[in-house]
Amino acid sequence: MKILVCISNVPDTTTKITFTDDNTKFNDNGVQFIINPYDEIALARAIELTEANNGEVTVIHVGEATAEPTIRKALAIGAHNSVRVNAAAVDTNFVAAQIANYAKDKQFDLILTGKESIDYNGSLIAGMVGEILDIPSVSTIKKIDIEGSNATVEREIEGGKEILSIPLPIVAGTAEGVAEPKIPNMRGIMSARTKPLEVVEPIAVDKHVAIKKYDTPAPRGNVKMIPAEEATKLVDILHTEAKVI
Repeated sequence: MKILVCISNVPDTTTKITFTDDNTKFNDNGVQFIINPYDEIALARAIELTEANNGEVTVIHVGEATAEPTIRKALAIGAHNSVRVNAAAVDTNFVAAQIANYAKDKQFDLILTGKESIDYNGSLIAGMVGEILDIPSVSTIKKIDIEGSNATVEREIEGGKEILSIPLPIVAGTAEGVAEPKIPNMRGIMSARTKPLEVVEPIAVDKHVAIKKYDTPAPRGNVKMIPAEEATKLVDILHTEAKVI
């Protein structure tokens, strides 16, 4: 079994986010980067599946050389091979096209992504990669098992859950519950130094999105305490001030 896991290099959740160039660029100076947590879940499940089915896991990242420590961590966790597409990730269409271009002739049985990245929260890559490769895609899954040439996936829907049986190959976006993230041990850390990290050049992709400006969330306003017996006043505030009803 061959599994491709798509990983993002994202700021740690404790990082203080700032912007430069009149709020048009993300300031990565001093930022601690990590594997996107949802991608780490996907990686953990991929490793479990290949251990049970005698396979191999390849991780792919679209990004510049500064992301290589994150890729090496994925290798330390248990991935067998890694690939870095040598280009900044300008938008989801660009990233999906690079991943699909790499995967198109590699005969992967399964391509896993996280349900979203915690920096942009787009939730688009799994579906876009599946569309480009013309293979089934499903998001957001809470469970995946492989039996023979079929995948059984489970996802939450309104009022319950949905269980699907899909012939391989497929693309799946994973969420919490699929697997517990793995912590690299010393043997994994040492072996990651010698595992393959292939660098490939990107293909040309039309740019459809341009970031005009970043903004940080507005500061929290003062709390207003409304006595229980003045419920009508609360409704009025929600309507006229907060404008949420």
